[in-house]
Amino acid sequence: MRFFDNSPTKFHFLSMDKPEAIQYKNKLINKYGNASIDEAEVIICIGGDGFVLETLHIYINYHIPIYSINFGSVGFLTNPKIKGNLSNLIQKTQPTCLHPLSMIAKTIDGKIHTALAFNDIFLYRQTRQAAKIKILINHKIRLPELICDGIILATPAGSTAYNLSAHGPIVPLNSELLPITPICPFRPRRWRGALLPSSTVFQFVTLEDNKRPVAAVADFTEIRDVIDIIVKENKSIKSCLLFNPNQSLSERIISEQFEE
Repeated sequence: MRFFDNSPTKFHFLSMDKPEAIQYKNKLINKYGNASIDEAEVIICIGGDGFVLETLHIYINYHIPIYSINFGSVGFLTNPKIKGNLSNLIQKTQPTCLHPLSMIAKTIDGKIHTALAFNDIFLYRQTRQAAKIKILINHKIRLPELICDGIILATPAGSTAYNLSAHGPIVPLNSELLPITPICPFRPRRWRGALLPSSTVFQFVTLEDNKRPVAAVADFTEIRDVIDIIVKENKSIKSCLLFNPNQSLSERIISEQFEE
């Protein structure tokens, strides 16, 4: 499936603050011009995966597809440097549309914080003390007390990141599943997480929060001293990334499971 019937010609270029990325952006601007964000058909994002996530958040309300070019280290969400004509290349790309997780977090001072995550939301202990977390699934207690360093709730796109490093499962994009993975669990020792439908409402309640403070992170938004966190997938928000032919995000997720 292609996003464009015809070759787009209006591009808005962005780059991370790295000399070679800035130089590459300026080279493309000299060749193709730089449309304003209100006129652009495609956002060209030059940087690594972290910069792609930042771009997704900043331009979430513009509903413009993003084509990213890797100038980072991993580049899981990016494409290689452009070969040939940019307009023709973009016209052949395949879209991957992502729905973020929405988080509502209450802190110990009674304040309410909200954040979105296209990659993952995770909780982690703020001190030497292990965290104690109660887990509710669709408002029903499923784990009265998890003693751990933290816990990760990932999107399918984010399942190959922190979730995978914590030995969580890789999840195909079209699976309609979300992985929840503990970080260094102590009790219950044998619990290794779960795969749940994307329609699930997750709730994490911190226990002994004065003694065992916990922080929550949604992509790059960190909220400290949380006591109650509710997370669910937000189907009303959709952002699209563009990938070169035969290099879709779904293909990369499948390939990741067979790498040595």
